[in-house]
Amino acid sequence: MRKMLLLFILLSGISLISEAQSRYSVDNKRAIKFYQEGRSHYAAGNLDEAKELLFKALDKEARFMEPMLLLGDLYHSQQQWIKELDILQKALKVDSTFYLPTYYNIGIAAYNAEKYDLSIEHFKRYKELSKNEEGRKRAEAMINRVAFVKEAKANPYEIDLKSAGEGVNSEFDEYWPSITADEQTMVITVLMPRDMQLYRQKGEELPKSSVFYQEDFYVSQADSNGQWQERHVLLGHLNTRSNEGAQTLSADGNWMFYTGCGRSDSKGSCDIYFSRKTNQGWSAPVNIGAPVNSPFWESQPHFAADGQTLYFISNRGKGAGGKDIWQATIQGIKEDGTPYFGNLKNLGDTINTRGDENSPFLHHDGQTLYFSSNGHQGMGGMDLFMSRKDDQGTWTSPENMGYPINTSKDEIGLIVTARGDEAYFSSDGRVADTGAKDIYSFSLPEELRPNPVLYVKGKVYDVETGEVLPADFQLKSLQTGETIIKSYGNSFSGQFLVSLPVGGEYAFKADHPGYLFYSGNFNLKGDHPVDKPYYLDIGLKPIKEGATVRLENVFFETDSYELKPESKVELDEVVDFLANNPDVRIMLEGHTDNVGTEEYNLTLSENRARAVYNYLVKEGIDETRLEYKGYGFSQPIESNDTAEGRAKNRRTEMRIL
Repeated sequence: MRKMLLLFILLSGISLISEAQSRYSVDNKRAIKFYQEGRSHYAAGNLDEAKELLFKALDKEARFMEPMLLLGDLYHSQQQWIKELDILQKALKVDSTFYLPTYYNIGIAAYNAEKYDLSIEHFKRYKELSKNEEGRKRAEAMINRVAFVKEAKANPYEIDLKSAGEGVNSEFDEYWPSITADEQTMVITVLMPRDMQLYRQKGEELPKSSVFYQEDFYVSQADSNGQWQERHVLLGHLNTRSNEGAQTLSADGNWMFYTGCGRSDSKGSCDIYFSRKTNQGWSAPVNIGAPVNSPFWESQPHFAADGQTLYFISNRGKGAGGKDIWQATIQGIKEDGTPYFGNLKNLGDTINTRGDENSPFLHHDGQTLYFSSNGHQGMGGMDLFMSRKDDQGTWTSPENMGYPINTSKDEIGLIVTARGDEAYFSSDGRVADTGAKDIYSFSLPEELRPNPVLYVKGKVYDVETGEVLPADFQLKSLQTGETIIKSYGNSFSGQFLVSLPVGGEYAFKADHPGYLFYSGNFNLKGDHPVDKPYYLDIGLKPIKEGATVRLENVFFETDSYELKPESKVELDEVVDFLANNPDVRIMLEGHTDNVGTEEYNLTLSENRARAVYNYLVKEGIDETRLEYKGYGFSQPIESNDTAEGRAKNRRTEMRIL
């Protein structure tokens, strides 16, 4: 907003008016002398002296235009909007033709003073009178902006800001919150004095520059009541004497991407770095390299909950404007555990504008994008916007998130919890007597909410030894076969967390080299309470004779051995498993409930096992590696007295031979 308002100074050009004219608007030499002295003091930054001299000039000549216009400029610099408005209106009454941009400047002053009708009136008048095409375009843009702000403020959202608490916020600036999907861990950036003793001496007089301050990472954990506890410095190798900031956590909190500037391994002025959680804290950062980092400026990464996509800001060429939102996709993992990226894309001109975009955040639903922009219609400065993907996967026209979420100041860095009902961001001046930036949360209005997302968390271990295992995870849509999420378990604790978007049915797989994969199913169609996540500890079985896995996502038509299309997701996983373990032979085993005769169920179960066998052979698996058998209802795993038990007994299993 400030950049826009500074057009006032550019348009006014008051210090040049007198030189551009053969004489001043008055002939009173005493008045002119006071004006010239006042102008010199104003140029030197001595505003009080300038103001006194300019009023002396007006005392000598009440119709002296130049000091009135310069006082308007002075009041603008002090954000005294009403005084600016009064003096400029007075000037206009004296001579409405002396300087046409005065109409525009009154429009700006009235806008800042929240006198919106008066503002629009003067912008329209300027547009009518001016022959400057660029000026007319600016006036039209401001007319649209003022009308938008007037409407937004007339229809505000009910927002109740809640501080993240004394454990998170302090006398220093806290910003850029990152929160795990289970809302148990928050990492923030804090602007800390380099010399605490000097800060205690100087206080707010100490300039907030890199000479005196540095950005560091801090972390807070939530207690059993969801309250954020006392923050502490992030353990490991991330915080340095340089600046670190604009971080993003993976949904499970095991990975972090962040911005580092001016480093020895930088590709450009600012680059994006990667770190992972270890049993000794966070690992030493690694520059993730091209194509994400370039000779230009890259910052503000956001790692999506799909575990595959990195969104970030860059001012590189071939974009829509100044700073654009870009995305890249993980292509693989290096031996040191660092992901490398490819498939670089600009989000396109629906999202990106000729202005600047900032702080992208794709919600865990994979469909709802929140970001900041000064290029879309807004309240001023950087406003927060939301866009959703349509049925074709295309971003819809961004929607301004309205007042009072957006104000005339810059709003950036909004994130939304996986549940979709609460948002966090950083702001200053929102609470009286609080000058520093603090972390706040608020209940997100219904129309601005994403689709809710659950999660499953737990740990993976060797079922025989109990040793924890760092498994790889995949969540695939049974309807489309699309990989919704990829995730990697913690390397030292075996813990994992995978987001579960509500509304679909998914195949869930966990695997680790040398072990049978785990097969799970999550049917989240219809209504599901978002406050009830899933907890699951997974015991993986070493690949050896007799080890079995239940194929939870192999489905048949009722009373039939015809495979449903949804089964393809699971069966292709079996194909991959056999391809990756060429010495393994398996038995496919069919089981039923006890509805019907023993003979009928024995035949049905064998035909179903044969159907799986046939699919695998068709996909290129050597039939000598495969056997199949039906067991009817002779080996139940649950009671057949309930519908739920019977459903579990109807199953297909794979056993190592």
